[in-house]
Amino acid sequence: RIDARLETLRALTHFPASGLVRYPAELSGGQNQRVALMRALMLDPEALLLDEPLGALDPMIRHELQEELAEIFARLGKTVVLVTHDLAEAAFLGDTLVLMRAGRIVQQGSAEALRSSPADAFVERFLRAQRGFAGAKG
Repeated sequence: RIDARLETLRALTHFPASGLVRYPAELSGGQNQRVALMRALMLDPEALLLDEPLGALDPMIRHELQEELAEIFARLGKTVVLVTHDLAEAAFLGDTLVLMRAGRIVQQGSAEALRSSPADAFVERFLRAQRGFAGAKG
């Protein structure tokens, strides 16, 4: 049963079978992220918390994994809470964005709602600091 689940997750994350016998230090950053996702999904949780899962990756690998995560999230049909400081990434991967400051929710809604109606000066400054976030000036 464990082997079957591992094979399902390996296929889902596009992790090469040859990588299953390698040590973590022998894997690329993207492969390590795939392993982390497989580990998180092994017990088939109802919800998944991912804290900056792509933050340490180079831009090309990050872009590739964003595409793959979007596909994986759609196929899983699970609630995923993705913590990131990258609003463009959050907008690409998420349905509802929640912007927090000092542990409190400042604004939540769609990416368009944040862009068109920032809740306060902090949200405006945060949006301006996001050069890759469509519509953000700065």
